[in-house]
Amino acid sequence: MERVWYFAYGSNMQTATFGGRRGITPISACAARAPGWRLVLDKPPLLGPGSSFANIVPEDGAEVFGVVYEIGEDELVHVELTEGVTLGNYRRAEITVVPLDAAHPSHQAFTLVTDKRERALRPSAPYMARLIDGAETHGLPAEWIGFLRGYPTVPDSPEAATARARVDDLLAKLRR
Repeated sequence: MERVWYFAYGSNMQTATFGGRRGITPISACAARAPGWRLVLDKPPLLGPGSSFANIVPEDGAEVFGVVYEIGEDELVHVELTEGVTLGNYRRAEITVVPLDAAHPSHQAFTLVTDKRERALRPSAPYMARLIDGAETHGLPAEWIGFLRGYPTVPDSPEAATARARVDDLLAKLRR
């Protein structure tokens, strides 16, 4: 099995999302930062109106914190399938990541990005709770967690909750 590195900066940082919703058990995981990238939370949903999702954009002098997972190439393909890469929801990008544990060297990792942005959108409170949970679980810096906690959110709509349940059902079928 070919192994690759995947950098998660959104809800895939959360164990319940990556392991549960996506069905992936990483070989290893560690907190990391991606220099030259900035987190934005204005990616529109794939279908219909709603709240926004995480994305990263290049920016000199910026850095985004997340989790770098060592996974199989087939698992990266599964991440891309479940994140809608084939539908144009995101695209694969190769970036440099720096593990926060100085004992581990910098290396290249794949992540998902998009040019689709709607600055008026805000993430839902439940979505941000997943990011915060993942950041806390993996020991990201307190300042980063504070940034995530302070980000403005919107309440989850009944439509979004229903859509998420349908997506969860579909993802469960894909894991079988």
